[in-house]
Amino acid sequence: MAAYLQWRRFVFFDREAVKEPPGPDGAGGKPFVLPPGIAVCDSGRGSLVFGDILCGGGEGRLAGRGGQIWFLPRSLQLASFQAYKLRVTHLYQLKQHSILVSIGEDEEGINPLVKVWNLEKRDGGNPLCTRIFPAIPGNKPTVVSCLTVHENLNFMAIGFADGSVVLTKGDITRDRHSKTQILHEGSYPITGLAFRQSGKTTHLFVVTTENIQSYTLSVKDYPHLELDTHGCGLRCSALSDPSQDLQFIVAGNECVYLYQPDERGPCFAFEGQKLIVHWYRGYLVIVSRDRKTSPKSEFAGSEAQNSDKQVLNIYDLCNKFIAYSSIFDDIVDVLAEWGSLYVLTRDGKIHVLQEKDTQTKLEACTSMLFRKNLFEMAINLAKSHHLDSDGLSEIFRQYGDHLYNKGNHDGAIQQYIRTIGKLEPSYVIRKFLDAQRIHNLTAYLQTLHLQSLANADHTTLLLNCYTKLKDSSKLEEFIKTSESEVRFDVETAIKVLRQAGYYSHAVYLAEKHAHHEWYLKIQLEDIKNYQEALGYIGKLPFEQAESNMKRYGKILMHHVPNETTELLKILCTDYRPSGDKEGSGMLEGKKANSEEFIPVFANNSRELKAFLEHMTEVQSDSPQGVYDTLLELQLQNWAHEQDEQIKEKLHNEAITLLKSGRFKTVFDKALVLCQMHNFKDGVLYLYEQGKLFQQIMHYHMQNEQYKKVIEVCELYGDQEACLWEQALGYFARKEEDCKEYIAAVLKHIESKNLMPPLLVVQTLAHNSTATLSVIKDYLVNKLQKQSRQIEQDEQRIQKYREETTRIRQEIEELKASPKIFQKTKCSICTSALELPSVHFLCGHSFHQHCFESYSESDSECPTCMPENRKVMDMIRAQEQKRDLHDQFQHQLKCANDGFSVVADYFGRGVFNKLTLITDLPARAAPSIEAGLQRELLLPARRGT
Repeated sequence: MAAYLQWRRFVFFDREAVKEPPGPDGAGGKPFVLPPGIAVCDSGRGSLVFGDILCGGGEGRLAGRGGQIWFLPRSLQLASFQAYKLRVTHLYQLKQHSILVSIGEDEEGINPLVKVWNLEKRDGGNPLCTRIFPAIPGNKPTVVSCLTVHENLNFMAIGFADGSVVLTKGDITRDRHSKTQILHEGSYPITGLAFRQSGKTTHLFVVTTENIQSYTLSVKDYPHLELDTHGCGLRCSALSDPSQDLQFIVAGNECVYLYQPDERGPCFAFEGQKLIVHWYRGYLVIVSRDRKTSPKSEFAGSEAQNSDKQVLNIYDLCNKFIAYSSIFDDIVDVLAEWGSLYVLTRDGKIHVLQEKDTQTKLEACTSMLFRKNLFEMAINLAKSHHLDSDGLSEIFRQYGDHLYNKGNHDGAIQQYIRTIGKLEPSYVIRKFLDAQRIHNLTAYLQTLHLQSLANADHTTLLLNCYTKLKDSSKLEEFIKTSESEVRFDVETAIKVLRQAGYYSHAVYLAEKHAHHEWYLKIQLEDIKNYQEALGYIGKLPFEQAESNMKRYGKILMHHVPNETTELLKILCTDYRPSGDKEGSGMLEGKKANSEEFIPVFANNSRELKAFLEHMTEVQSDSPQGVYDTLLELQLQNWAHEQDEQIKEKLHNEAITLLKSGRFKTVFDKALVLCQMHNFKDGVLYLYEQGKLFQQIMHYHMQNEQYKKVIEVCELYGDQEACLWEQALGYFARKEEDCKEYIAAVLKHIESKNLMPPLLVVQTLAHNSTATLSVIKDYLVNKLQKQSRQIEQDEQRIQKYREETTRIRQEIEELKASPKIFQKTKCSICTSALELPSVHFLCGHSFHQHCFESYSESDSECPTCMPENRKVMDMIRAQEQKRDLHDQFQHQLKCANDGFSVVADYFGRGVFNKLTLITDLPARAAPSIEAGLQRELLLPARRGT
């Protein structure tokens, strides 16, 4: 029970008398006065509705008539129509329909009539009355005490003074579609009725002077429940709005009670005799008798004398304060329309209570409440009036400052928490940086993170608070939230936890939120858990696993070399994350560049060798750097090995690697490696592969391996003839006895005619041990061969001279003597010649038709033409080759006998200026001799 004497009083309403509108002459400002005799009223649908009774006094148009219903719109243009002959006793204007229900009397006695009016339809200028029926419970006439109608037009309840309630169910606007029955019978007058709709359930509250009951109308037989054993006077009950959960309000003289359909709710101790109760926009409006006046009748509380003073109070039950309080003279009723309250007094005047705007109310009350430190009430008031979040935040801030200054830090931080999102966090944080208030700061920062409004600095500060407090449970709760609920900067949290030494927590965050670099950094640098870090890398996607192995591979290789090597083998061949067994089989494996991981194996030659050998075995197209490094590593091991068996094995491995064909593009590098490690067989093999035959021979010469020098000449002398010349010069420079080797060299030089004899003699002249007997056989054989060649050349010369003489004679004969053609057969078809025929000077004759069929040219003999063309082609070829200087120089350089090359080119006429004759002109006698010279030249060349 709440005593209203302790409630704060405010003035949330402005009071003003309703005045008449200005007339045509501009005059106005007089108080508006209703007709005398107004007994009942209601409001809705944009009008105030009044009902009067027959009045014996009065003047003018407003006097002498009763039973009228008056409508007062906002323009204050009063209008009425005659509803009853005597009086109107009850009115009920529906808020959602233009339907007005009235009860009145047309004749003396107790004979009340119910009339239902449709205000949108007209009958002779008046509203259409759609239904009329007597308000009598059974056959016993009695006075109507109250009336209520359901907004769905399906229920209407009428209360009577004899304690009975008549319920009309169905369409209340028509007789056919409704049914009337007695719902309640009792011995106490009915003082209040109200329908309550909750979903599909309809309740009817019935209040008498002595009890309160609730009927359930949506259930058959209308079960009822007695809620209380005390009641109230007429017009002292009302139904609240949803803000108070549609509770039924009953105002007794001592308390105001609130009821649900099945139980009694809270009550408020508002003393005084209650006359009128209404509910308006979350406010409870109560008109009570001024305690300075004398009490009146308990039942008819509204029948007060004109001299009575009455108090109108407007209560805010949620926030427990009085929003307005004022004294009036004899209030008839309080109506709500057009967003204001209208107070009708017995003298016919109307007073309007206009609620102030929200901002004005809040400024007025909160300033007063702040001065009196009534922050809770200010907060509740602001919430009930739907103050925006900025305004509420300011109230919370001031409340927090007030509690902070009083030393109530726990209470202050709770108010500051309510400002999150509006108040700058640094304002609060600065107040609680003291170590003694770290608990409060922690609570604030926690809420800041829960609302996802924290930045990296706030996260750092909160984690530092946890670590200072050593509150591991809170720390774990903070960091182990689900991924969808993370409300802090994860990287910042990892840094702070690592710095504070909470490595396990930092590792948990890094792993959960896929901060791979931080996870590995903490595992390797702080925890030193190398095996775990290596396993974690093996679960990462390919790109991340590759980058992290490049970054941390050396550290892992130093501490877990075998496992690291195995992971690198997988990474460079067919990598699939180890943690994704199901999906990895469906995806094609990826492979990294194995050459890029060679630096990881620094100071781990054994693992490096195993890695490189594995790569060359399973991946033949490995980068060249893999083969280069493996060769260098094998040569190093071979050079430093002392065990002969192992050394032989390493030797074979290196040779096999060299023979794999992977060093063709890096021949020089492989050769340098072999030379650096004095790997003799490798050097010789590479010389051979590179066709460096002179280097092979020089290698054996440096080691004075005479037999090897001869072997090299025998193997490669055909490809490079100068090897024999170099071998002869080598042995000629030796002072020791090398006659055996010199003889072998000379024998080959002689057989291949590689050197002129004079050059051989000059070469051997430098050797003091080489006597004439060494080259005796060579010189004799050479002189004999040259003698035979001279004889052959002289015979050939003689032959050419004789042939030349014969040809010249033939030419002279052709010039001086006639040519007799004695051929009897055709040279083509071998048939007897017949005229016409064709004869050539060469002695061939043809039928004309045979000649024309087989000859390609009219001036050439078909029989001699092939041989002539060969000669002409040779001459043209010589002509074309005359300018091939590079070819001549190359042949001259590579030939064993340069003189023979020059002689050959002289013989071809390359050094002569030749004129090529294709067609023989009429006067071509001098050129015939030149042609013969060419013909003689060619056989001479062929015979050489």
